[in-house]
Amino acid sequence: MYKNFGIKDELIELAKEVEEEVKEVYTKIDEVCAFNSIKVLKAFHDNNISDMHFGSTTGYGYGDIGRDAIEKVFAQVLGAEDSLVRSQFISGTHALTVALFAFLRPNDTMLSITGKPYDTLDEVIGIKENASSLKSFGVNFEKIDLVNDDFDYENIEATLRSKKIKLIEIQRSKGYSTRKSITIDKLEKVIKFIRNIDKEVLIMIDNCYCEFVGKIEPLEVGADIIVGSLIKNLGGGIAPNGAYIAGRKDLVELAGERLTAPGEGKEVGPTLGINKSLLQGLFFAPSVVKSSLKTAVFASRMLEKLGYKTEPLYNEERADIVQTIIFGDEEKLIKFCQGIQMGSPVDSNSIPEPWDMPGYSDKVIMAAGAFTQGSSIELSCDGPIRPPYVAFMQGGLTYEYGKLGVLKAIQIMQE
Repeated sequence: MYKNFGIKDELIELAKEVEEEVKEVYTKIDEVCAFNSIKVLKAFHDNNISDMHFGSTTGYGYGDIGRDAIEKVFAQVLGAEDSLVRSQFISGTHALTVALFAFLRPNDTMLSITGKPYDTLDEVIGIKENASSLKSFGVNFEKIDLVNDDFDYENIEATLRSKKIKLIEIQRSKGYSTRKSITIDKLEKVIKFIRNIDKEVLIMIDNCYCEFVGKIEPLEVGADIIVGSLIKNLGGGIAPNGAYIAGRKDLVELAGERLTAPGEGKEVGPTLGINKSLLQGLFFAPSVVKSSLKTAVFASRMLEKLGYKTEPLYNEERADIVQTIIFGDEEKLIKFCQGIQMGSPVDSNSIPEPWDMPGYSDKVIMAAGAFTQGSSIELSCDGPIRPPYVAFMQGGLTYEYGKLGVLKAIQIMQE
């Protein structure tokens, strides 16, 4: 059957070798999935999820018991006091934008301690000029780069002691950089460090791509607020859109009023038939994240054995579902992404090409033959067209489909 899919014998044999080598890593991933599955099921039970919660509201969405139940379930799963889980969020970037505008005021300073945030936040913050940016409202932005893939504690302390910082932003996933993603132990250490200097500063975590990769979420180690997308991990490949903001109740309420209107906040927002998809997506999420992680591990070891630099290595601790492959060659990056598209269930006959995407400073190639447009919990791969020509691969609704997609991509690239 692999041959019918266009995969050559030598690649099939290499895949068998790799799967033998990574068995122990797969077992650990299975254990995390079991832990998080219990966590999710308990939240469903504790909040008495019933068929009545699958209902729908229109218009203002007053009294939507399904929406309220969903937000209680998400809050419990994430270790939050409260959560805002809405289809009105267009993306993770939108949820981050709502959070930042909710918490920051003119003359406040936002500090990123993981370097420059993801490219789509450039115009939100004002790194790239935009008349609607935080900068245009008088909000200041500073950043401290990581040092050897860890926090620059000396500069963090110096900054916090020399000026008033309103909010610290930490992006766990690497974005379009080649740094390592931030593991929960590193996150816990830096949060404790910050709290010893400033107990009042808000600590906000961009948790996109990271949910259910481990057993602990950032709120459980002292973060104030976390933000993520439902077309990534927690949507389980079923949620058609949406995102969440979770954490301290007072902060979630501020975010609700920024998303809707002051005085209305979380009390409004029609669900338009999405409730069942959000609940079912969360229910499947631990297993889907497991499949994504196994796909990433498989790809990492396969491409390492073929001579490419991968990060993380197959047996390294992971903080997110993202796998990077450094090709050092524009054509190989493009061909690999095109191969991922060919191994996808939707639009497999399409050939992605680099193009100028809104929110990005470089041309980007994106392969995403997904059931949900832009979903990166489904197997996808993208990368900016700039040296060192890195592919950012993530997702895989099932390991079997993820593996097929990776093999097809390697085959196309080799050809």
